[in-house]
Amino acid sequence: MHSFAYRLNTLLTFSLLLLAVLCGAASFLDAFNSPLAASSSHVQASAQVLKVNRFRRQLNGADEVGLTFNVSLDVQPLFTWNTKQVFVFLAAEYETPKNALNQISLWDHIILDKDQAKFQTKVTTKYPLIDQGSNLRGRKVDLILHWHVMPKTGRMIRDKLHLSDFHLPEAYT
Repeated sequence: MHSFAYRLNTLLTFSLLLLAVLCGAASFLDAFNSPLAASSSHVQASAQVLKVNRFRRQLNGADEVGLTFNVSLDVQPLFTWNTKQVFVFLAAEYETPKNALNQISLWDHIILDKDQAKFQTKVTTKYPLIDQGSNLRGRKVDLILHWHVMPKTGRMIRDKLHLSDFHLPEAYT
């Protein structure tokens, strides 16, 4: 009645159509995935600066700061069936007369699994805090934890949480 090629074509077309419908349904249903789980009220974290390792003025006039700090983090509520990974980073935010908001990443980490989403670690700054001028002496710096929930399908969810603040020394070390 029908040739083998015709039957194979029908089977492949139906399979690809079914796959497209399932992918579309997963993306559509992700729109109803509650971002409540990604809100800062469900994330538990803290960061304390233990030591200012180095505070100096570079040859070009920019201030450079190296820190040691403790980071305690629990982002397990961010993981759902659709979570591929969570990217977290600790940023230093401060104000200067030149810029209303200065934001510098001090440390970052990629969490691939819910089992790895709760930890405590002592860290030296992965990236030094460098200012464009000599504006850091005595400056108040806020530590803000940012996270990006990267899904398998759908939109990326971002949020942040203010953890603590500290003051830099008045003099270079």
